[in-house]
Amino acid sequence: MSSTSTSNEQDSRFVSRLTRDTLALIMAGGRGSRLMQMTLSRAKPAVPFGGKFRIIDFTLSNCINSGIRRVGVLTQYKSHSLIRHLQQGWGFLRGQFGEFIELLPAEQRGEAYDWYSGTADSVYQNLDFIRRHQPAYVLVLAGDHIYKMDYGPMLAQHARTGAQVTVGCIEVPAEEASGFGVMQVDAANRVVEFQEKPQAPHCLADKPGVALASMGIYVFDARFLLEQLSRDAGIRESSHDFGKDVVPSLIAGGKVYSYRFSDLNEPGRQGYWRDVGTIDSYWLANIELTYLVPELNLYDAQWPIWTLQEQVPPAKFVFEQGPAAGTAVESLVAGGCIVSGAQVRRSVLSVNVRIERGTQIEDSLLLPGARIGSNCEIRRAIIDEGCVIPDGSRIGCDLGIDKKQYYVSAGGVTLVTREMLDA
Repeated sequence: MSSTSTSNEQDSRFVSRLTRDTLALIMAGGRGSRLMQMTLSRAKPAVPFGGKFRIIDFTLSNCINSGIRRVGVLTQYKSHSLIRHLQQGWGFLRGQFGEFIELLPAEQRGEAYDWYSGTADSVYQNLDFIRRHQPAYVLVLAGDHIYKMDYGPMLAQHARTGAQVTVGCIEVPAEEASGFGVMQVDAANRVVEFQEKPQAPHCLADKPGVALASMGIYVFDARFLLEQLSRDAGIRESSHDFGKDVVPSLIAGGKVYSYRFSDLNEPGRQGYWRDVGTIDSYWLANIELTYLVPELNLYDAQWPIWTLQEQVPPAKFVFEQGPAAGTAVESLVAGGCIVSGAQVRRSVLSVNVRIERGTQIEDSLLLPGARIGSNCEIRRAIIDEGCVIPDGSRIGCDLGIDKKQYYVSAGGVTLVTREMLDA
């Protein structure tokens, strides 16, 4: 056996031991208010994405594919849809093997406790859960980003450097960095400065105009995390947030390192990562999936995205000839859809969508169960789950008219929800 293969096997075993000793905590309780009316009745991680998935599926799939099979999901805001999805679609782990995805809802456990007041507080209120499972490492994740990431190499770097905290990071243009935690690092990738959402972010010394931004992904030594959360809980002035309070307080005296996120198939190249927190970014991330070679590959059998597999029939296209032909080009069409004499271009049709004769759909997202009547014209729009669009409707064609009934984003995307239609 060659020394290279021996080294690779040792590295693989090293990483697998680390992942077995890791407990993942996914922050899934955010309000997601920048998604406007889309989060009136559901948490942001439960919002549909890519035709058949929910946003949280990407983070959960990263855990499963990385070999991390002990996961707690911290819920709070309008969590019923999210809980239903997790119970129906993510119940396949085997408890007898120490595998689980456990729901951790916010609860008022006594006079000293309230709802989760920050990301650090949400973990602090679940210290008993962490202690019960006795992990060596705790991986803190956000449940509302779209990306594919192997957490194993990040854990390996954390262990090899002797870090107490490792922060996942990406490079972003300086003009976008004010929405992130921004880091300065030394030659060994040790974090020497951390600013939370700075107005004038510091750029990388070797890359002017580019800042190093936190992804909201943290690896902690478990014992160190418990100590720091207990300390932070006793600080009255703290907002009990990892990015605002806990991590910045550790820079001077703690061992805080950065980990550069890279592509699964091209190590060294920054991987695909999207914060789909606004209507425009959410719409674009979905539309990008219709490109000939999308940056996010959903067809990668080596890194599948797991989700609830609804029992629906195949998609169906009705009518073959003439102007009433049912067609969809440069589009994603999920199971259960029927396109009946309508034309669909550069769009994403989620599960169980129906589109009637003579309708034209372009550059739009139709979420699960949407029904589009006949002779409609819909462009650059998001039609929310369960909407029924009347015959002859025109949406996205005249934004001035749309604004009277629907929500129109800064980028000119029209959002339609059932509440808007009822009004």
